[in-house]
Amino acid sequence: MARREYDESDAKVRPNRRGSRPRTKIRPAHEDAEPGIVIGVDRGRYTVRMDDAVITAVKARELGRRGLVIGDRVGVVGDTSGRPDTLARIVKREERATALRRTADDTDATERVIVANAGQLAIVTALADPEPNPRMIDRCLVAAFDAGMTALLVLTKADLADASELRGAYEPLGVRVLEMSVRRDGGPEADPGFVELRDALVEETTVLVGYSGVGKSTLVNALVPDAGRAVGIVNDVTGRGRHTSTSAVLYEVPTGGRIVDTPGVRSFGLAHVDPSHFILAFPDIADAADERCPRGCTHESAEAGCELDAWAGDEPDRHARVDSIRRLLASRAAGEAY
Repeated sequence: MARREYDESDAKVRPNRRGSRPRTKIRPAHEDAEPGIVIGVDRGRYTVRMDDAVITAVKARELGRRGLVIGDRVGVVGDTSGRPDTLARIVKREERATALRRTADDTDATERVIVANAGQLAIVTALADPEPNPRMIDRCLVAAFDAGMTALLVLTKADLADASELRGAYEPLGVRVLEMSVRRDGGPEADPGFVELRDALVEETTVLVGYSGVGKSTLVNALVPDAGRAVGIVNDVTGRGRHTSTSAVLYEVPTGGRIVDTPGVRSFGLAHVDPSHFILAFPDIADAADERCPRGCTHESAEAGCELDAWAGDEPDRHARVDSIRRLLASRAAGEAY
């Protein structure tokens, strides 16, 4: 049987379904993108609050590898109606005013942004059941001050123990300390500390952090009645609570402001914090250190050449402030991610 010869007429060319337009690296500017804020993140899907709706969106290629977190202000295109089974695209991320960061431990160079554009950090700690952990409080404060955020220390279960020792340790740093017991008779509205906290949230975005079992979810449910956060219990053997919140969520507080409820933490690494940058969070101490201390001073003690004790002089308030800041710096230097 003779072999057939093939020529160019036998070639089959598949048309390009995408047309013949050449590819370009120039991405559209998306000037028509609508503004929104990320209020939830779940496996590549982002919940975004728009002016008139809450929508689900994905991150567009234009953003590259830039991650998105709770609190990010974004620009969105596509279907922003919020109807079921619709999906929009996030094409812009505005510059962050603040970024609360942590690392897995103090030797991990990879920092993780927890929340963006928050002005306050509320450290929720029980006065008992479980016992307070000052080292954890210290480390959260270091992260807050490094991010340029103000800090609140929220002491729950105030009916079980006295708060004077914690007040003495943290009020010299300018940290506002609030005591409350939201389970008391009459409900949270009858608790002066709860009312004071609620007022402190107005016109702010506040991040709540704390161990599991300290009453954070109970507090969130009291502030946002329709939040429906699960409430856990403390293990009698370990003294620790179970994780009841598994992801960070941003809520609008009916009386004003926003809160971000984060999962219960067991560690707070500070590898990303530069101690020399951290001390700038305290302008009076930073000015005194700049004027008096030798270059490269670690501010650990007068024996190490630090002049902050001389600056404090005979003023007890100044000494208390210096001692508190040294405690925070020691927590950062200890290399223990409590």
